[in-house]
Amino acid sequence: MFALLSFALFAGIAAWRAQQPVALTPLFFTDRVVIPAPLLVALHGGDRFLAADLETMRLSATGMDDRGVDTKYLVRAQREVSRLNACHEDNYYLANGLLTWGGAVEEGNDVLRAAVECRFWDEIPPFFYGVNLSFFQHNNEEAARVLEIGAERSPQNAAAMRKLAVMLRAEQFADERLALNYLIQQRDSSVDPKLKDMLDKRVIRLQGLIQLREAQRQYESEHGLLRDLRQLVDRGLLDELPTDPLRLGYELRGESIELKKLKIAGLEEQP
Repeated sequence: MFALLSFALFAGIAAWRAQQPVALTPLFFTDRVVIPAPLLVALHGGDRFLAADLETMRLSATGMDDRGVDTKYLVRAQREVSRLNACHEDNYYLANGLLTWGGAVEEGNDVLRAAVECRFWDEIPPFFYGVNLSFFQHNNEEAARVLEIGAERSPQNAAAMRKLAVMLRAEQFADERLALNYLIQQRDSSVDPKLKDMLDKRVIRLQGLIQLREAQRQYESEHGLLRDLRQLVDRGLLDELPTDPLRLGYELRGESIELKKLKIAGLEEQP
């Protein structure tokens, strides 16, 4: 139902991102050590914006090297960049794709929420955050409120965002295909091969969830409430359960199949 509504919105976002690619070329390389924001400011002569720029470049290199994505490192580093400059465009964009859609939902959304407040002219953080609120947290009322903020900032996409907000309030469900479309747009607009590969894994993960939910709907129309994901295979609705390329997997949460979240320990707040 959301496909036609969201087409123009996605196309506008893709074109906007194509004109403003994420800068991922590092100026220097160090290992995965997170420096607290106050110390970064001191190290860069009191210039918190320069510190945020350089730290984003560093985390892009060290967080997506040949050892794979270090989510714990990305969470801590992107949190510090957000403290330095919540308006940092590349930081919120990376946080959405690599953290929120990589299992660190609350942590990635924290960066997005700060960007919504700081980038008062930008429609993209409210759009990302609104979709995430609906899809992951099933908070359609808050998602609609955030999308209306985005509509106020967007002459081009205002009507589409407001209509999406109305539909979320009226129907109270998250359309996983809407989420898939916008995640594909984020992947396709990336100009960095490593980032594109990381985002592609998240697209595949979400496609697996859609496959599971479609099988669940068919199962429950014929057999009643689904109790275990293996029942989808046992009844011949799936040859096998989808493989999550992030190795987090899927789970029945209540009566809905959801993406498993990443449990991140040892992220104590730094002064």
